[in-house]
Amino acid sequence: QVQLVESGGGLVQPGGSLRLSCAASGSFFSINAMGWYRQAPGKQRELVATITSGGSTNYADSVKGRFTISRDNAKNTVYLQMNSLRPEDTAVYYCNVVIEVVGDIWGQGTQVTVSS
Repeated sequence: QVQLVESGGGLVQPGGSLRLSCAASGSFFSINAMGWYRQAPGKQRELVATITSGGSTNYADSVKGRFTISRDNAKNTVYLQMNSLRPEDTAVYYCNVVIEVVGDIWGQGTQVTVSS
């Protein structure tokens, strides 16, 4: 069984920074893509950023230049460095991992609130 454990959310003032982490544990062959999604109240879940096993990245236009996704393959962990945070970044952030044979796995979500 594969589990994802997220950490790093919280309350931050506009312009501040947060770093999210998501670690995969359990028995599995290999991890393909990893990514972060978010869902604000009353809105659909949306892609924030993804990173392939080879390190290629993709970002939503709304976070380009402010957020950086990275991964540590040795630790089966994906990170999301969020800088210059805005109130509209407030949402529950979900980690997503695509594992060979198993498929998509989602984290439990971590709340990010940007407010003064």
